[in-house]
Amino acid sequence: MFEKIAELERRFEELESLMSDPEVLANQAEFRKLSREHSGLAELIAAYREYKKVLADIEGNKELLKEPDQEMREMAEAELESLEERRTALEAEIKVLLLPKDPNDDKNVILEIRAGTGGDESALFAGDLFRMYTRYAETNRWRVEIISASESEKGGFKEVVALVEGIGAYAKLKYESGTHRVQRVPETEAQGRIHTSACTVAVLPEAEDIDIDINPADLKVDVYRSSGAGGQHVNTTDSAVRITHIPTGVVVACQEERSQIKNRAKAMKVLKSRILDSMVMEQNARLAADRKSQVGSGDRSERIRTYNFPQGRMTDHRIGLTLYRLDSIMAGDIAEITDTLRTHYQMEALQAQSEM
Repeated sequence: MFEKIAELERRFEELESLMSDPEVLANQAEFRKLSREHSGLAELIAAYREYKKVLADIEGNKELLKEPDQEMREMAEAELESLEERRTALEAEIKVLLLPKDPNDDKNVILEIRAGTGGDESALFAGDLFRMYTRYAETNRWRVEIISASESEKGGFKEVVALVEGIGAYAKLKYESGTHRVQRVPETEAQGRIHTSACTVAVLPEAEDIDIDINPADLKVDVYRSSGAGGQHVNTTDSAVRITHIPTGVVVACQEERSQIKNRAKAMKVLKSRILDSMVMEQNARLAADRKSQVGSGDRSERIRTYNFPQGRMTDHRIGLTLYRLDSIMAGDIAEITDTLRTHYQMEALQAQSEM
């Protein structure tokens, strides 16, 4: 294991050298590619370097145990205990970091939220979820850009699609895919009865040109006049774009921009990401030995989480995590949830690897 990491450390140092080369700096595409590889190795190499230092410190303290000075020996023995604990922790951390990396982890995200059962209340909850993810994105310094949105008359969204740009966006958000259920008393409910409604969330890695090649002949592009708020311009210009991928039947529409060219570019981003996601899901389904492993790959077919407002409770049903701080969660404080989910699936992957 450590021979392999030593090779990766040499590659890490090579990448640092290449990234300071003026020719590479002048080539944005090449620099971006090397930078992504470098950031993908950074956490592992940092843990490995600390591990090597801990091993050296352990050896140094073992030598001190041979000293005639009793006080010195006692200090060395006490430090050895904490160093051995740190070594064990680092070995476990390194094993997780050596797991096959999801190639999409560093990609931007296409976030899709759709109102489901529950009518207006579901649309309001879709708006709440979108705000929750937007605020979480702000804490991570990610940028959120709405690609398309269909607003509900009473607030919220029937559907909203957004691009989330930032390092590690997909790695942190990918386990949010699924059905999110809410239990609360709607403002219009005179009897104070709790209603249950649901929304579906899809988290797709943004497809890049190198990920998927779409034949222009397979596309049907329609342009039409935008509808909704926006003044006279909206009603007089054919700026909205709808793209249909004929082989798969995937349809994407965008009318957020006044420019037809910009709307087309945004629609193509979503189209490519949806097609790539469906290809990955099909591959995962073929490779999965049982239903359980499919859930770990982002299966969106079942309820994953419940938000109970009367009890101030959030429960993630996949891992049995329950938190009684719903206000802060809806305000975007979901790092504990995303980190716990990530750790859970990493442990599952480690266990599966050890059983092979």
